[in-house]
Amino acid sequence: MLTACATTARLHSEAELNDVGRQCGLALGELFQDDTEKRLLFLFKVQPSPQERTCVYQFARRNHLRLVTIDAINEPAS
Repeated sequence: MLTACATTARLHSEAELNDVGRQCGLALGELFQDDTEKRLLFLFKVQPSPQERTCVYQFARRNHLRLVTIDAINEPAS
């Protein structure tokens, strides 16, 4: 019987993500993972450039992660 090689996503340390963010031109804290859903990699930046998105996407893909981009936050009117 053949079995597929299944890789699982791992939770990267804050230092690792900061290094990747720095390589992609991001500020500290703009790239993070949540420990409850380690398959997701969050990019939290207002209007990231195409180069920044591509760089982070490539890291996510190599590490079996799904990139989630949060590029705006709208606060509800009071």
